[in-house]
Amino acid sequence: MVIDFERILESFQEAEADLVLLDVNLPLFDGFYWCRQIRAISTCPILFISAREDKMDQLMALQNGADDYITKPFYPEIVVAKIENHFRRMGFAEKRDRRALKLSGLVYYPDTLRLKLKEQEIDLSHKEGALLEIFLENPDQIVGREHLMDAVWDSHQFVDGNTLNVWINRLRKKLQEIGAENALETIRGAGYRIKVTWESGQET
Repeated sequence: MVIDFERILESFQEAEADLVLLDVNLPLFDGFYWCRQIRAISTCPILFISAREDKMDQLMALQNGADDYITKPFYPEIVVAKIENHFRRMGFAEKRDRRALKLSGLVYYPDTLRLKLKEQEIDLSHKEGALLEIFLENPDQIVGREHLMDAVWDSHQFVDGNTLNVWINRLRKKLQEIGAENALETIRGAGYRIKVTWESGQET
């Protein structure tokens, strides 16, 4: 637990934390600010627990890199279950074989959330990784928006079309950073498709 709110980032790095729980209302800077700072240096799960129920607060948290947003009052059992789910996806709760999903030069390692293309490498967040894994397991096939929301978010989480848009855009930015900006195609009225072949700079 952090008690010196001027040293949140330093405390996080010193503790080598595997999970971060944040509130929106914090002294000095709000939770959104600290979420951005932590996400810039870590892919660990970040969960907000807050009494603020407004959808914009929840959207802001997701846009700034949070993996989940839980509103108060809450059942402790649900919070524990969510944390265990995030750890399980990271491979902390159960050992996962190291595996790679490959497509047209893209190589994604689900256990480390690492994405590579030629000499470029980048870390994905858990939600970005979950989305990309679905696409890579269904190459050149249209994946519907409803399917993505059902597969990536559990039934207790707030999620709608805007939430999915936020995470798709974040994934697109990561793909762009390693030179695969045109790999993910939007199929209007249907969903998304990761293409088997693509060319950098080509419009989709």
